[in-house]
Amino acid sequence: MARNNKKVKPTETDVKHKVVNINRVAKVTKGGRTFSFSVVVVAGDGEGAVGHGLGKALDVTGSIDKGREDAVKSMIRIPVYKGAIPHEVIGKFGAAKVLLRPASKGTGVIAGGAMRAVLDMAGVKNVIAKSLGSSNPHNVVKATINALASLRSPQQVAKERGISVDKVFNG
Repeated sequence: MARNNKKVKPTETDVKHKVVNINRVAKVTKGGRTFSFSVVVVAGDGEGAVGHGLGKALDVTGSIDKGREDAVKSMIRIPVYKGAIPHEVIGKFGAAKVLLRPASKGTGVIAGGAMRAVLDMAGVKNVIAKSLGSSNPHNVVKATINALASLRSPQQVAKERGISVDKVFNG
């Protein structure tokens, strides 16, 4: 399966970000416990570009900044057709498995937690999503982006089949 999803270089002003998960971690040393923070951030421009990042620092704001920078670096372009995804797709990462289905106009984003953040940042307006398997936010975000990365645009499908884009949808 050919993927046309390439890395995107957006400008900082176009990109929005959303914190998916904040985790306080402790390192036990001779002097006691040292606390730091691990944050999962999803960034996107709302027009088909989305990425995720992990930031770690001694304070929450520093880890959010690092996570946002990492998310912007890892952004990919996905096909969004009339506010929905072009076809049904399943994405997997670790024990997390997600199912994404296109929905008719006006349905909205029917998804929970980490998946909703990814789909909102990507600019998908109408989709039905189901998380199967692990609910670990790190893996659910990666599985959702994996599913979105494997989407094929209507133009790509039409080109592969040698037909017009109208025939892809109207059979």
